[in-house]
Amino acid sequence: MTVTAATTFGAANGAGCPSSVPAASRVRVNEVTSNGADTVELHNGGASAVSIGSWKYVDNDTSHSPASISSSSPSATSIPAGGYVTFNSTIGLGDNDSLFLLDNNGNTIDSVTWATDGAKPSAERCADATGWFQTSTTATLGSANSCSGSGGNPGGDPGGGTGHLLGGGGSLTKNCAPEAPSGTGSRPSGTLAWPGGLDVTIADNVCAFTTSTGPEGRDLSGLAFDPANPSVLWASKNKNWLYKLVKSNGKWIPDPSWSATGKQIRFAGGSGEPDSEGLTVGANGHIYVSSERDNTKNTVPKDTIMEFDPASTGSTLTPIHQWDMTSQFPQLNTGDKDDANLGFEGVGYVPDSWLTANGWIDPLTHAAYNPANYPLHGSGLFFAGLEWDGTLHVYGLNSDGTFTTFGTIATGKASVMDVSFDAGTQRLIATCDNTCGETHTFMKINASGAIVPDVTYTIPSVMPTDNLEGFAIAPSSTCVNGSREAVWTDDGIYGFGSGSSAYGHALYSGTFPC
Repeated sequence: MTVTAATTFGAANGAGCPSSVPAASRVRVNEVTSNGADTVELHNGGASAVSIGSWKYVDNDTSHSPASISSSSPSATSIPAGGYVTFNSTIGLGDNDSLFLLDNNGNTIDSVTWATDGAKPSAERCADATGWFQTSTTATLGSANSCSGSGGNPGGDPGGGTGHLLGGGGSLTKNCAPEAPSGTGSRPSGTLAWPGGLDVTIADNVCAFTTSTGPEGRDLSGLAFDPANPSVLWASKNKNWLYKLVKSNGKWIPDPSWSATGKQIRFAGGSGEPDSEGLTVGANGHIYVSSERDNTKNTVPKDTIMEFDPASTGSTLTPIHQWDMTSQFPQLNTGDKDDANLGFEGVGYVPDSWLTANGWIDPLTHAAYNPANYPLHGSGLFFAGLEWDGTLHVYGLNSDGTFTTFGTIATGKASVMDVSFDAGTQRLIATCDNTCGETHTFMKINASGAIVPDVTYTIPSVMPTDNLEGFAIAPSSTCVNGSREAVWTDDGIYGFGSGSSAYGHALYSGTFPC
């Protein structure tokens, strides 16, 4: 990791920052066959040899352990610049399967997924190393791909030399029905390119989040890393489900020790089905979920924040506390289900320490914020994002069930779909999906003590322009080689459309600078 003397948001990085792309990032799964001998071809599109002696691979069967490339036959320990390496899989590859290439840290370098008829004669990238996968008519293992088949990804350019969406074409989606995204709006002026890595990985199994209240698999929305355990990612599904996700073979899957199928959540008293759009993790380790309405009465807004104890047993969770702010938003209570669906889309916990250290002016006292003035609120405030107009609404959530309203903050965006606080950049982040051109606005406290937009980034260019409603950056403690993970959720699991590599998937994984 390169440490600079000062942050340089919105400008060129300081001297000493690495500018070259690591050679390993140019290695791709280039061809796979599951016809008889299960063979994998890797291609190094870089200008230098890459050591793969400690790399492994695995398929999509979570009961399989990753196998070492060097222990496969024929054994491979390095790939020359511009060269190819082939090896036979020892774990078996079949229909509806995937191949994940993992580095020595267990990170996914590349992957491919194929559908019902297997990779026969083979699945190959066209063109080598940079193109989408398609079914070939002739396997060309160990040499340039013939590209004589069909069935490539219809979603457009995969990134070429500017990054790749790592995943195969033709994911099986018979068990879910993805939803096309709504119309795309304009980005805030001055939006900058994504500052992190150029490659993005599809990070979940296809149709992974089907439930009894959402069998189509859509609507995974809010995301938050657990600050006490960064190997855990919490996710909420609009149709009243909560997931604890952990990494398995490079993918985020429901933690089977918590619930392999997620846990259903209810409003206080055990009734209703929260339209659970956003979530955050509080200082007490509890999960706070925001809801726009009750899905059983979807024409009526119910803008609430609920507190759940993740240690609670059972398959259904009810809140320890629930705070109802519905009356503050009469513009949403028109009897129209679309208006009722424009409420609390995201929520983020912000520690008091950040607010006080940066001189935030309390809107209620017009003086420096003093947490002692609010003895029941805990150690931080909650910022709820309103989809209606892109504003943030600040609350102190009191232990007696009451709340303190601190006012409204403009984000400069038409809508907000997720809210988070990143300790690494010391910024509050307001996220908007394609409604605002897929953007993340990092917000700071200015010299006057107000919270204002600082810099806005778009998403990596290789990602589809969909309803990407959830966003989370891993804590700085997870940094490796100057980067940490960033994760997005696609609320509609549409990808680039039917037959594309991301169709039926909800999670994307990239990197953000440390």
